[in-house]
Amino acid sequence: MGWRLESKIVRGARGADPQTGAISFPIYQTATFKHSGLGRSTGYDYTRSGNPTREEVEKTLADLEGGTAGFAFASGLAAIATLLELFNPGDHLLVSDDLYGGTYRLFEEISRNHGLEFTYWDCSKDNLLYHIKKNTRAVFVESPSNPMMKVTDIRKVAALAKEHDLLTIVDNTFLTPYRQRPLELGADIVVHSGTKYLGGHNDTLAGFIVVKNEELGERLKFLQNAIGGVLAPFDSWLILRGIKTLAVRLEKQEENAMRIANWLKQHPRVEKVYYVGLPEHEGYEISKSQASGFGSMISFSLDSPDLAAAVLGKVRLISFAESLGGVETLITYPLTQTHADIPEEMRARLGVDDKLLRISVGIEAVEDLIDDLEQALS
Repeated sequence: MGWRLESKIVRGARGADPQTGAISFPIYQTATFKHSGLGRSTGYDYTRSGNPTREEVEKTLADLEGGTAGFAFASGLAAIATLLELFNPGDHLLVSDDLYGGTYRLFEEISRNHGLEFTYWDCSKDNLLYHIKKNTRAVFVESPSNPMMKVTDIRKVAALAKEHDLLTIVDNTFLTPYRQRPLELGADIVVHSGTKYLGGHNDTLAGFIVVKNEELGERLKFLQNAIGGVLAPFDSWLILRGIKTLAVRLEKQEENAMRIANWLKQHPRVEKVYYVGLPEHEGYEISKSQASGFGSMISFSLDSPDLAAAVLGKVRLISFAESLGGVETLITYPLTQTHADIPEEMRARLGVDDKLLRISVGIEAVEDLIDDLEQALS
């Protein structure tokens, strides 16, 4: 049926367990499945190869993203690592220059040793065509990016990539399918750290891949089973439960983020605010054209490194902790936390320095969050 996205988010792929009618989809906490005889199977044999709970969350996310197939993994990096097995030694990937440090570490310290090549380009400004080589096979972007909130024109990049027979891969963690659906914009593959907004409660790790092409889906199904970094049944259930409230959580988080971003703009000790929802953000118009909201991630630069360090120790309601996307507001120090593995020269060029802080805005009373920031900045 043609339900609206908010209804699909609550319902999930099947709405209930078809066998029992359970509205909360059951946790099939089993490693293996009994066969009634030789050559006869229920459709499930071994949980690494397939599990009803994991299958439900995979189908749910594929439906929300508008893909043909979804695949759930033990973490976002497990998903990306499996995705890279689509490529061969000597293949080249173009990557947005502002991205999560863990992804950069995987690319540079592991995948390069396996023969893959990477070029990092400013996806918000530079023309993709300048960087394509004979051995280029794919484009990988975060949009908005972490932590500088760069916005990629996904339609434009995907169209150029298609002209050169390249795959377009988009990390959609920051906006989720509720706000942005890259496959509908021309991308071939979407990846997620499901740990973040999809789970939404800072209580589990998960990663996802969703594809548009059925043949590509078959290849990834083989890789998922062969490599084996799959999402466990209980964690699959936690993500299913989290997704049900995605729309209402993100609505509140965005509302809070807009208030906080505008408040930070006026603070005398804040030098710059990076939030896609501010009209002065250079990616604002592109974001409006390809997404239905701006998310709740804010980075901001202070007027001194000492103040940045002091804020981290003075916040009370806001927690100084890594990760993002949960109902609790978290503040991080990208220089030494999420981006410690990014080379110093690259961090400096991007603006990831000792004055930069990043906030993942939660669902608390926004007045309390602003009061907490005010006392921490004093």
